[in-house]
Amino acid sequence: MDSTDLEVLQKCLHWQDDGRRATLATVVKTWGSSPRPVGSMLALRDDGLLAGSVSGGCIEADLIERVHTAPPSRPEVLTYGGSAGECHRFRLPCGGTLQLVLEPAPAAHVLQAILDAIAQHKQVGRRLDFASGHSRLYPPHGDEATQFDGRTLTAVHGPRWRLLLIGAGQISRHLAQMAQALDYRVLACDPREEYSAAWDIAGAEIVPGMPDDAVSAFMPDARSAVIALTHDPKLDDMALLEALKSAAFYVGAVGSNANNLKRRERLRLFDLSAAEIGRLHGPVGLPIGSRTPPEIAVSILAELTAVRHGIELGVLPAAANMPLTREPLAAAS
Repeated sequence: MDSTDLEVLQKCLHWQDDGRRATLATVVKTWGSSPRPVGSMLALRDDGLLAGSVSGGCIEADLIERVHTAPPSRPEVLTYGGSAGECHRFRLPCGGTLQLVLEPAPAAHVLQAILDAIAQHKQVGRRLDFASGHSRLYPPHGDEATQFDGRTLTAVHGPRWRLLLIGAGQISRHLAQMAQALDYRVLACDPREEYSAAWDIAGAEIVPGMPDDAVSAFMPDARSAVIALTHDPKLDDMALLEALKSAAFYVGAVGSNANNLKRRERLRLFDLSAAEIGRLHGPVGLPIGSRTPPEIAVSILAELTAVRHGIELGVLPAAANMPLTREPLAAAS
């Protein structure tokens, strides 16, 4: 789950610990244009303080007023939008409609169990029964997502995407920090002791061994990405040989256009098909003129986000005039 939704659960627990009443709103369905996706959450304290977002600010004021004047004692469903008048009133995108479940925040022990699971990089599901208002936790399947059938709200919490970084240099450090805010569980592998020993990114685990072994142990699936960032062909290519044969939705490698052409030539010497080699994203990231490690991390995450949402990526306007080389950063990463 992204950092905003994690904050929602943490705030609910803290407010309850302080003796305050908390209400939880969850987006369960959208039609047309919608500011926030299904599963987005908002926590409201009894005095109007809030955390998170379900509409980017469009309907939060109405929710604050509702909770302040008549806090829900049991789960209820709210629908916003659908008509031109409502879209105008709540500043929703034209034709956009969203449906929310509004409920008293789950009990403190339920919230703590969810947060404990997230801290261990595990997924946990919560089923809210509308008739009784009771919640129970369960281990979800990997492809489950938040859904509502009119009787039961099923919410899935925890990291739903995984990212393995080969290399623990500067780009990896920035990428690991940013990726965790985008719902990734991040692992890094670097057999070079001077890099792995210095890895101290909170929430991102350093894994031992050589890159090919790390990829095999990672067992990439359709919700996984592997990115080679060492600038050392001996290390990066080891990981790519395993990753390109896997089900990972994204496999990338840092380097200039020239270096990536050489990399593809080397990969052809091994038991990879043309289709498998064609899956390689390189130079990794969108061509936005990035030069510094944080900028390169932004470009990589932008491409990851587009690919995981099924967006067809073409050449950006004037891309030919944008610098793509990552070579000046070789010493840093």
